[in-house]
Amino acid sequence: MVQKYQSPVRVYKYPFELVMAAYEKRFPTCPLIPVFIGSDIINEHKSEDGSLHVVERSCKLNVDAPRLLKKIAGVEYVYFIQKNTLNWKERTLLIEARNETFSTRVLVNETCSYSVHPDNEDWTCFEQSASLDIKSFFGFESTVEKIAMKQYTANIKRGKEVIEFYLNELISQGITHIPRWTPGGTGGPPHVSRAATSGHRCSIEGREPELEASSAPTPQRADAPGAEQDGDKLEAEYIERYLGHLTPLQESALIHLRQWLQETHKGKIPKDDHILRFLRARDFNLEKAREMLCQSLSWRKQYQVDYILQTWRPPPILEEYYAGGWHYHDRDGRPLYILRLGQIDTKGLLKAVGEEAILRHVLSINEEGQRRCDENTHLFGQPIRSWTCLVDLEGLNMRHLWRPGVKALLRIIEVVEANYPETLGRLLIVRAPRVFPVLWTLVSPFINENSRRKFLIYSGNNYQGPGGVCDYLDKEIIPDFLGGDCMITAEIVEVESVITWDFDVLRGDVVFSLFHSKRAPEVGQKEPASGATGATSGNNVQLMDKNWVLGVDYRRVESPLVCREGESIQGSHVTRWPGFYILQWKMHSPASGSSLARVDDVLASLQGSSHKCKVLYYFEVLASEDFRGSMSSLESCSGFSQLSGVTSSSNKSHSSSLISR
Repeated sequence: MVQKYQSPVRVYKYPFELVMAAYEKRFPTCPLIPVFIGSDIINEHKSEDGSLHVVERSCKLNVDAPRLLKKIAGVEYVYFIQKNTLNWKERTLLIEARNETFSTRVLVNETCSYSVHPDNEDWTCFEQSASLDIKSFFGFESTVEKIAMKQYTANIKRGKEVIEFYLNELISQGITHIPRWTPGGTGGPPHVSRAATSGHRCSIEGREPELEASSAPTPQRADAPGAEQDGDKLEAEYIERYLGHLTPLQESALIHLRQWLQETHKGKIPKDDHILRFLRARDFNLEKAREMLCQSLSWRKQYQVDYILQTWRPPPILEEYYAGGWHYHDRDGRPLYILRLGQIDTKGLLKAVGEEAILRHVLSINEEGQRRCDENTHLFGQPIRSWTCLVDLEGLNMRHLWRPGVKALLRIIEVVEANYPETLGRLLIVRAPRVFPVLWTLVSPFINENSRRKFLIYSGNNYQGPGGVCDYLDKEIIPDFLGGDCMITAEIVEVESVITWDFDVLRGDVVFSLFHSKRAPEVGQKEPASGATGATSGNNVQLMDKNWVLGVDYRRVESPLVCREGESIQGSHVTRWPGFYILQWKMHSPASGSSLARVDDVLASLQGSSHKCKVLYYFEVLASEDFRGSMSSLESCSGFSQLSGVTSSSNKSHSSSLISR
């Protein structure tokens, strides 16, 4: 089998002539490349006008191979023939190399090129490709292949560093500009020896000498959606910035699979990060990744998955009772999704909406996860290509092991594993009950081994100590039902937006108030900007500074409402000012003789109270034009609306919890 390698485009932010001067300093020997023992010129030709220079060299290499293998082969060194064609007029250098030693048993062909960057004539591009075909080698074909590829990839990285080293050396000597070739000139730019003469100091007009040679940024807008690179070629800096660090062989696999899709695939080519996930899922085996990706692309086309975020609207009952949603991000910048699986009535949902609707909803969550990864990549300035999921299993019991429910779960896992590989960065499973091992035994065989390694499972309250979820999530964004400090604010940019809410008081009596402030709350950097659902208890945090003065730093925009245990409260408010709106639940204390006792003391702490309240809540921010007719509008334009009287707290005990959408 022929092994092939293709590099991405590497860019030096220096003119072609200066890069050529650095390249020439590699010969006849190069101490920076230990395997390169030396070279001899065996043929040389120059055109009459000096625009073309062809050099053929015999290069001597000391390959890092086992001594026994060298002894069996009967050689100590390996010789290559290298032909360099330098065109000063076109500003290109073509390098062609082939092995002379063992050419009847092993065929190695390499092609490299230096050329002017298409978008900046003062930058230089470098590309490299190679092929390795081992026909026979004394029964050591597999060993030789591994040694050759390891040696080759090491030399690729080293070759880039060598050019950068000599560029810096030239600059330190004051050589920052070399004239371009001109017809009738002196025959092209002068040769620069390693002992370059001092005093040759000149710089490119209008530009300060650069201190180091490095890969240049890809010539595209950094704020472009997905930062997808246009054209047929990938640049190295683009890969590093938007896709993450890859080895040379991994880069090559990505480029080859991308090229194959461009040549054969009918329809839209998937994004580079999408292609890369399938390569990672198959350990960068090109053939296996290509097969898996092609099957997934056919599936996406058949089920119109590319348009699911624009077309999918979950049934109201699924939207209300599917206890999951997006909530900030983890400490690595990955989007965080929280699912209270133990609170979901799987049997009721399956019977109400069917398996297909639930599957469709899960697919939309995965698509939304990738969209949020793109956003966080730009937000944090580093590649973020996976998201974190926190699964709360409190309430999981034998009723969740209902056979049709488990069957539906296995189908969902199978579809997600086949079409969303390497999208899960970490899965935190907390409060796993005794029944969990039974469920895990059923589903784990269907989960890819790479995915299983990302599972962290905590039973009881073990998630709260060292090694728990606090190692991965900041405490202020951990839901309060898990002992965190998360509360709710909504930042309003446009006036006449509509804040809607729906909450159930499961335990205790509370007073609900809505406040407005122009100042950001203390945890404002972590707060969601749109809808959220959640559960609150006595674990509340202070969002308003103790020094804030009511009527000065913040104001109440809705009259306080006393909510009794078991009540379900729904309402909305039309915003009049931009700024921050704070939704506050506070324990109702009738001890002072008034039904609204201490309601003005909005800064009172509930931390030390022995009487805890529990509230399930949902809130959403809507544009005014989207408000009427929305299910969340509840036929109200402003003010509190108590649309349902006393309801059993168990009726909505499986509602969503602490999730910002």
